[in-house]
Amino acid sequence: MTVRKERPNARFHGRIEGTGRACDHPGCDEAGEFRAPPPEGAANADGPPRFRWFCLDHVRAFNAGYNFFEGMSADEIHRAQSPTAGWERETRAFARGGRGDQPPRWADFADPLDAIGARFRRTVAPERADGKPLSGEDRRSLDVLALAPDADRAALRKRYSELVRKYHPDRNGGDRSHEERLTKVIAAYQQLRQAPAFA
Repeated sequence: MTVRKERPNARFHGRIEGTGRACDHPGCDEAGEFRAPPPEGAANADGPPRFRWFCLDHVRAFNAGYNFFEGMSADEIHRAQSPTAGWERETRAFARGGRGDQPPRWADFADPLDAIGARFRRTVAPERADGKPLSGEDRRSLDVLALAPDADRAALRKRYSELVRKYHPDRNGGDRSHEERLTKVIAAYQQLRQAPAFA
């Protein structure tokens, strides 16, 4: 016997019941259970623009009258319909300059995904002064050993020796609680000593 899984909102796709919101259409007292995009030009500096919430009748009216291309010229419509539309923009890098440690403002970005990426993008370590490139694996291994990107081969050996003395059970009085950390240290050292940046 096949058990059919009940869909929670099977009657109308997109309905979110029990939100406690009223319909945003002026003069309507029905529950706002359907999301609609924010008004054109609406901005929120602390997050994405707020959705509007409509009842079923008013979301249907909104959808029937919605035209993405309204106000665009023929050339703008053609560009918007291109399979590569949106990819020609450069991604805005998150720079801390002048803003301290504050995250970027959502209103500074045309695409919310750019804002999310900028908010959570990790600062990339600088390249080495000697010009030797570091791979992503090199950077991860340097993080494990807590070494700066400019570390040389001597600093690598020194740091490795320090960490082995700290974590190896034969060197730290038999404490085996750091074996996993020791394994990562050894793997990072082996990877870095063979890396072109440390040749």
